[in-house]
Amino acid sequence: MSTIERMTVTVPAEMAAAVRDAVAAGTYASTSEVVREALRAWVRANDAERRERDDLRAAIQAGLDSGPALPAEDVFAELRARYSAKS
Repeated sequence: MSTIERMTVTVPAEMAAAVRDAVAAGTYASTSEVVREALRAWVRANDAERRERDDLRAAIQAGLDSGPALPAEDVFAELRARYSAKS
C-alpha cells in the first residue's frame, strides 16, 4: 500500500462548498476522497495531453523526415491536369 501524506490545501469558498455538497449528498465519503478523485482525473488528463504532444511531435518529425516539401501550386496543378484528362 502507498504511503499517505497529509496536505493542507487552500481553495476558493465556492470550491470548498462544492466539495462539502458532494460529501453531504453521499457522492463521496469524505472531502479527501473528492480531492483524490480530482487529482486522479488531473493526472489522467495530463498524461493524455503528454501522449498527444508526443504523437504530434512524432508526426511532425515523420513529415520532416519524409523529404522536401512540394509547392502547393505544383501539387494542385498536377491534380487538375490528372482530373481534367479523365473527363
